[in-house]
Amino acid sequence: QVHTRNMPLGKDVDLAKLAEITYGYTGADLAALSKEAAMKALRRALQQKIINPEDPSTFTDDNLKRIQVSMQDFLSAMRETIPSALREIYIEVPKVRWSDIGGLAEAKQELQEMVEWPLKHPDRFKRLGIKAPRGILLFGPPGTGKTLLAKAVATESGSNFISVRGPEVLSKWFGESEKAIREIFKKARMAAPAVVFFDEIDSIAPARGMAVDTGAMDRIVAQLLAEMDSISRLDDIVIIGATNRPDMMDPALLRPGRFDRIVYIPPPDKEARFEILRVHTRNMPLGKDVDLEELANMLEGYSGADIEMLVREAGLIALRENENAASVDARHFLQAMKKVRASITPDMIKFYESWWDRIRQMVARTRAR
Repeated sequence: QVHTRNMPLGKDVDLAKLAEITYGYTGADLAALSKEAAMKALRRALQQKIINPEDPSTFTDDNLKRIQVSMQDFLSAMRETIPSALREIYIEVPKVRWSDIGGLAEAKQELQEMVEWPLKHPDRFKRLGIKAPRGILLFGPPGTGKTLLAKAVATESGSNFISVRGPEVLSKWFGESEKAIREIFKKARMAAPAVVFFDEIDSIAPARGMAVDTGAMDRIVAQLLAEMDSISRLDDIVIIGATNRPDMMDPALLRPGRFDRIVYIPPPDKEARFEILRVHTRNMPLGKDVDLEELANMLEGYSGADIEMLVREAGLIALRENENAASVDARHFLQAMKKVRASITPDMIKFYESWWDRIRQMVARTRAR
């Protein structure tokens, strides 16, 4: 309100909404954001030739009243004004919506209940005395959409998204790896509500005593356990881990209170494959002979990433045939299937399902005690 009180705001500008989505912004950041939004409105006025700096006669009251700072100006300015609290670890995340992910209806529903609802409607959880989950582990075969789900839940919940790839934490200097873990959680507390996403978490949290090194891995796991325990005194921080090797993770991380929920991201079934095909072909001109349902039936064993590559390859084959191709036909998809093979085997599915059965039995025994 202070920085926009003398600003000609458009009717669509909602300061309350802006206040909700500017997590991690200091007062100086908000001042810079307001100035950048105003500059965008001025640039638009110059492009539309409403005013001309070289012609003072254009600076009339009527022309100046036509210049208004819109909500879109503020949203565009947010892409360039990085909040101070996230400046060292800020990663610009693509705007991934639930509609951008084909299939995985059960996983989406679970993530909405565990992350989106507590952050958007904390009063409901407080009224019923429910505590939101602290950590969520996504596991499954490669290419099934684990990273995409984490990005979507951060976008839909309106949270800051801090992405950490396991190998980035590792350092050859003694104590630096543990310090990196502490810094990540410190930034998350400053920028709450936030989603902290550990991609390939098995690379930094293997079972202790198994690593053949100087003990750095064991110290990283210990630091991670300590941070996840201490985060109970703070709200609005959710830790999401993703792995395709859940058997390598330290068992202490899998107990309730750390990764409270373990979500299996299975290979897509026929219906999910059809939805994934629809997502990736929605901007593609398809030939009349392309039947996505029939194609989905043929793609047994294909992951979401495989299907995305298949669609891209079919488009490239159409372009190779004819640079001016107007559509992608069924024969292009059939040719692409010869190049892009299914990456998920029955043995892989059996491995994940057997591990999932063991974990569920272990959790059931823990709760029974």
